[in-house]
Amino acid sequence: MTVDTSSSSDSKHKPTASALVIGGGVAGMQAALDIAAQGYKVYLVEKTSSIGGRMAAIDKTFPTLDCSACILTPKLSEVSRHPNIEILTYSEVKGVTGKTGDFKVKVYRKARYVHEDRCSGCGDCAAECPVEVPNYFDEYIGFRKAIYMPFPQATPAVYTIDMETCIECKRCAKVCERDAIDYEMQDSEVELNVGAIVVATGYKLFDVSEYPRLGYTKYDNVINAMEYERLINAAGPTHGHLIRLSDGKMPKNIGFVQCVGARDVNKGVPYCSRVCCMYGIKNAVMAKEHDPDIDVSIYYADIRAFGKGFEEFYNMAKTRFEVNFVRGRVAEVVEDPKTRDLIVRVEDTETGEFKEVRHDLLILSPGIQPPEGMSEMAENIGIDVNEDGYISVEHALTAPVDTKIPGIYVCGCADGPKDIPDSVAAGSAAAMRATIVLSKEGKE
Repeated sequence: MTVDTSSSSDSKHKPTASALVIGGGVAGMQAALDIAAQGYKVYLVEKTSSIGGRMAAIDKTFPTLDCSACILTPKLSEVSRHPNIEILTYSEVKGVTGKTGDFKVKVYRKARYVHEDRCSGCGDCAAECPVEVPNYFDEYIGFRKAIYMPFPQATPAVYTIDMETCIECKRCAKVCERDAIDYEMQDSEVELNVGAIVVATGYKLFDVSEYPRLGYTKYDNVINAMEYERLINAAGPTHGHLIRLSDGKMPKNIGFVQCVGARDVNKGVPYCSRVCCMYGIKNAVMAKEHDPDIDVSIYYADIRAFGKGFEEFYNMAKTRFEVNFVRGRVAEVVEDPKTRDLIVRVEDTETGEFKEVRHDLLILSPGIQPPEGMSEMAENIGIDVNEDGYISVEHALTAPVDTKIPGIYVCGCADGPKDIPDSVAAGSAAAMRATIVLSKEGKE
């Protein structure tokens, strides 16, 4: 894999008037829309079966508590309907060659065993499927069929067969009136010719089981923040009913543990994830909105409410919603075997007092890490990653979305943790930088 790092502006080379966006989360979608709005062709590559990213799974956004789906769904529709955007889901970039303005990109397309141009998304196939498996979109709390659509607003609205769980009874094919299901479909590889590339590969959440003292996977009533998001979401596995997984009862005393897998040199995550404080506070407020009588405590190291409206939201949680904030790292979590309640052992660093606090549900707020395969993907493209595993930018102040290769840009959490507004802003910035390259089409 060879990428020429020289700029096309040094010659009379005419750039290809199309762009590639890698990653279909909110940052990637914004970049694709902004490039397409200026008249350029955009290939939007997403490794899962639908665009939307993490935002599709969360219930509300901070600090406004706006409905996440209400914001995202129109954007999904806009992307899918835009004549200049071609969506390539279930696909991954495997190699890039060429130079600025003329990149050759190899894209590996996994077979979904359903023809996208035939499937209407009616759901008859899933209704007929006899196989139920834990649903990854619901953090494995709920269930889905072997042929599935990850969420109702999935884009494209096309079903996918999970061949690892499919028993090949072919009952789905028999009920499909559009003959969309094809068990003989094969993986394929396509080559794209683009003038600019935007990397928007998102993030993964820290695996909180790396802190065994906190009881995750050991105790049913210790869950992570994304599992909580799916529980409290009306479109989730419990239809928005907040319950304890051990007995299905509604919790009355909830604890949130912050900075799990953030600002911890021993775990290889020395940096602040920037969003954990605020999404933890948001989740606490959502619990109080769900039931004002619930007692809610947040265990934190520091509250970093740095963004617009963040400090006001933090103060509102303390005053209006009466969320209890305890400054201190949690030392240990143990379970009462009779009640399945959780005893949190923590030192309050503001008072110096060692406390044992009982909760019937505990939520761990994980930090953000680079997604799986980031280093390999960066190597395939020819760009660098920094010591934390994120994509390196040319200059954090003067070139915050530029990589070392002119024509390849980065946005969203691909170069470090960001909240939704900052991710969207970075997507637009990367799009602007990309269109500068593309605008040289036809010019010498």
